Amino acid sequence: MHEVSSPQTGRSLLEGPFFRDLIFDQAGREFLRQRLLECLGGPWPEGSDLRVCVREIVQKDTYRIESITYEAVPGEPVPALVLVPDGISSTSPAPAIAVWHQHNGEWHLGKSEPAGLAGNPRHHTAVALVRDGYIVLCPDALCFEERRDPELAGGDYERFEFLRYLVSGKCLAWRNILDMRRAVDYLCSRPDVIATRLGCYGHSMGATFTWLVGPWEPRLRCLVGNCCLPTYHGIHRKKLLHCFSNFIPGWYRYGDTPEIVALSCPKPLHLNFGTKDEGSPIDEVRHAVERIARVYIQAGVPENFSYFIEEEAGHELTPTMWAHIQRFFLKHLQG
Repeated sequence: MHEVSSPQTGRSLLEGPFFRDLIFDQAGREFLRQRLLECLGGPWPEGSDLRVCVREIVQKDTYRIESITYEAVPGEPVPALVLVPDGISSTSPAPAIAVWHQHNGEWHLGKSEPAGLAGNPRHHTAVALVRDGYIVLCPDALCFEERRDPELAGGDYERFEFLRYLVSGKCLAWRNILDMRRAVDYLCSRPDVIATRLGCYGHSMGATFTWLVGPWEPRLRCLVGNCCLPTYHGIHRKKLLHCFSNFIPGWYRYGDTPEIVALSCPKPLHLNFGTKDEGSPIDEVRHAVERIARVYIQAGVPENFSYFIEEEAGHELTPTMWAHIQRFFLKHLQG
């Protein structure tokens, strides 16, 4: 296996013919998938009892919010909010979407923003989705909202967790993926959910979560990410300090972040971007989506990958971006 040149050169192995050919082949994608698993930290533990606890139920105008916890690993409950449309039950189930919240340096916010209880109204996306007829799960990511540490503030605690996993041979992305897989376990356990019609959505860090979990969760029928695909090439060129979940030790020997995204193939995937988003430099994004698209073309499912780049948009969720998201979920979860 060849190594990349030094990060200062901004070059990865994907610029050579070996990997350009490898990623197009199913066996090659499986090879890269196994290398990614090694870089993340190895297999995840087998699922245990979720030990679901319903803490509170609040009725809204056309839906209810269930405040719950479930255990990702024994003894570590994950607080979450579940939005359920009126009229949905075990005899009248609905498709479901997991929403991974953004970072934005707002560690006091997690699940409450997409659930419409705090934060930026533009990102009250779970409310919009429940009104479209979906059951929506909004969990707290590790280090956010109810999963903060009482002693270490915000970014200090996130840095601590990243380093704690690093010295054990794993990374924070490994734990994020574990938590997301347990979120899917929870959705599949609900009798009012159509378990064959599950999707996920995220903005910013939530978009990173989306393409991180894609290669590992076959029960997710489709994936949507909004405004986050920072390539290592772009990070090194612009000297970006990004969310810890983007950094997977050793992966740059084999590929860049678009190659992680491409490992979701043939699963339907849609990505939105803005040309003025400094966190995902647009030159690298344009190159990245071309590489992802070629993988889907080679796999015979070009229709399963789509993307939208909005001119003059920044790191945001615009009405046009949201319209693309709604159409995508309508096609793949209700069509």
